[in-house]
Amino acid sequence: MKMFKLTAITATLLAASSFSQVASAEGSLSANIGYVSEYHFRGIQQTGAGSTSAGLDYENGGFYVGTWAADVAEGLEVDFYAGYGFEFDSGIALGAGVTSYQYTGDFDSAYNEINLSAGYEMFSFEYSVGTWDGSDDYFDEDDMVVEGDPEADYSFIGLSLEFGSFSGTIGSWGKDFEGEYFELAYGTEIGGFDVGVGVIVSGSDLDDDEAMYFSLSKSFDL
Repeated sequence: MKMFKLTAITATLLAASSFSQVASAEGSLSANIGYVSEYHFRGIQQTGAGSTSAGLDYENGGFYVGTWAADVAEGLEVDFYAGYGFEFDSGIALGAGVTSYQYTGDFDSAYNEINLSAGYEMFSFEYSVGTWDGSDDYFDEDDMVVEGDPEADYSFIGLSLEFGSFSGTIGSWGKDFEGEYFELAYGTEIGGFDVGVGVIVSGSDLDDDEAMYFSLSKSFDL
């Protein structure tokens, strides 16, 4: 489920259309591992070097729950998520879930979200609303107290298009956070591994940068 972050075969929605799951008759447990040359999430760079990841997912009758962890610039990102998705006979898929992004070290504070998604044929749409825990006060080099940032509310909208092995995503932050980005990616399978390459262009309110990344991942049924 979170493997999409690494393969980028469908761009963030993220956790986005990955929350639109088709109901299955029996429960399934799966694991995943991955590597990405630069980890970007919703247009924001998380690492300037390689990042490894691993995850565990359980799905049953449209319900899902899972966890996913990855290296970030300082410490680890550890995500927890759960939700429900279904698909109508018309092919329209809808999903709803919750996600909590937690961090070790001093990289960032926690983010907690409600995620809604919809998909039809090659199109997928995500709308997420969340709260950032803010940052604590800290001492600067002169041992002066610097006030941290207060708690903040944010929203994210992502629209993705898949055409064969190619995908494109336009994403936009709102409320207390601002910024837009565009991501174009290509993914395929080689020797049982999902291999991907992508390009991200972020606006000035985000990284104001252009980046290319390579990803390699594999999932296992348990």
